[in-house]
Amino acid sequence: MKLAEKITVCEVGLRDGLQIEKQILTVEQKLNLLHGLEKAGVKVIEVGSFMSPKAVPQMANTDEVFRCLVQLPGVEYRALVGNVKGVQRAVECGCKKIKLNISASKGHCLANLNKLPMEQMKTFAPSVALARKNNVQVSGSIACPFGSPWDETIPISDICEIIDAYLQVGVNEISISDAPGMAMPKQVYELMGELTARYPQCKFILHFHNTRGMGIANIMAGMEAGITWYDGSLAGTGGCPFVPGAAGNVSTEDIINMCDAQGIETGIDLDRIIALGHKLEEYMGHQGGSAVLRGGKNKDILLRMPTGQGENYTQKK
Repeated sequence: MKLAEKITVCEVGLRDGLQIEKQILTVEQKLNLLHGLEKAGVKVIEVGSFMSPKAVPQMANTDEVFRCLVQLPGVEYRALVGNVKGVQRAVECGCKKIKLNISASKGHCLANLNKLPMEQMKTFAPSVALARKNNVQVSGSIACPFGSPWDETIPISDICEIIDAYLQVGVNEISISDAPGMAMPKQVYELMGELTARYPQCKFILHFHNTRGMGIANIMAGMEAGITWYDGSLAGTGGCPFVPGAAGNVSTEDIINMCDAQGIETGIDLDRIIALGHKLEEYMGHQGGSAVLRGGKNKDILLRMPTGQGENYTQKK
């Protein structure tokens, strides 16, 4: 098995993790989580989104979070935008990196935007131009490349058409986002192998929702294909208000635990991440989808055995 020696885990819990929550976190609560992520060693944080507050009220205070945030050197703070108005909000509050998103699923785009993917892509050029004019970096995202509730399969030609359109406006960092949680490891390995071969100039980030419990397996498949950048969400929170049935993201705790147990470097302190996951659950008022928050990390297993059992086994060995 060919695994990476080191990967980068991007934390999306403050955006994707919270966007369907009934409990809307305050600016102070979000800043507490942000500072905790910084201390844990997370180097890429998706702070929120600049979408319509009516459509996504959980993200309405993203502007204020950015205004209150002291951005540390060496840490990337990004946010999702949907249009030029969102870019303008990002510029005004001090956000230095934005992410655009388009679905590869024609049915998804028609259902939510009444446009086909390439029609929607035409609206991105003004957003990129405004961002660049204000020294704001731009990345892109492609949702539903592994299928959607509207389209069981997505032709690779459709995905490549979107990547080509991103490249035409100068965007070469692209997140491949399985919002419905439909991806399977073989599919991930084959698609990412094809995309990295066709587009060596691109940096690909993989973003998995754990709807069918395949998140960690898909990350392993992504590593086999050579991908070293992954999104995770504290406590396995998340979902998408625009994709029916979408469950939470792969939990950051589960990703870090898996990497630690296999000698894959992340630079992130798992104990701090676990504490933050519990704090987020406390803020939300319910449990998320993190296996590690329930079962503990691998290295703690002896501490969770019945009293004396672990010690007796160790002595007998």
